[in-house]
Amino acid sequence: MSEIASETNAMGIESEISPWLTPLTYFLLSTFVLPVFFGRIEVHGQEHLPKEGAVILAPTHRSRWDPIILAYAAGRKVTSRDLRYMVLLEQTQGIQGWFVRRLGGFPIDRDHPGTSSIRYSIELLQNQNVLVLFPEGHIIPDNPIDQIQPGVARIALQAISNQSDLRLNIVPVSIYYQHPAPLPMGCKVWVNIGSPLNVREYQQNSMKNATKNLTADLKEALKNLHQRPSQLL
Repeated sequence: MSEIASETNAMGIESEISPWLTPLTYFLLSTFVLPVFFGRIEVHGQEHLPKEGAVILAPTHRSRWDPIILAYAAGRKVTSRDLRYMVLLEQTQGIQGWFVRRLGGFPIDRDHPGTSSIRYSIELLQNQNVLVLFPEGHIIPDNPIDQIQPGVARIALQAISNQSDLRLNIVPVSIYYQHPAPLPMGCKVWVNIGSPLNVREYQQNSMKNATKNLTADLKEALKNLHQRPSQLL
């Protein structure tokens, strides 16, 4: 188990990137599962994905397929980097949880959030990982961008405040499905990856103002990306 995973045992979090399960899963999903289920997956903006340094991917959340689509569009086959996911506690339990925890997932209890998941997120970033945080907080049935939670901005700002030399970017990502969930077989998907937000540029303000401004800019970026594709007009 990696140094990060070993450290986090003290926090009660079990998560790792399995050296055999992760590449096998990526291969099976991208080669068989996604091409069979979806009619087309169209990805734009992969040039915006940083190939090094700490990164937060901040995608829209419209379906349980989102983490898999994101891994296909921005994971190891594109950047040679694995993704780490903050997921709901119930998704890390049972047989499903065994897989999730070995594919980089770690839990947060939405009803009783503690500090361990936040501390773990910060450690992952300070160790130059790619962290996936859904800024809307949960699956939204409708396409318009409404509420963006401040948690992404808070974690990002806390990470750079604790490590003065940390370079950290937040990359907004729109995942737009042809149909609302539950998705029918043959559904088309459009993934738009936006320009990174440099978290250092927000550090000049107080933490409260920095969080507010970074959250507002992330929301605006997602709104601009999450447009109805011209193919559906």
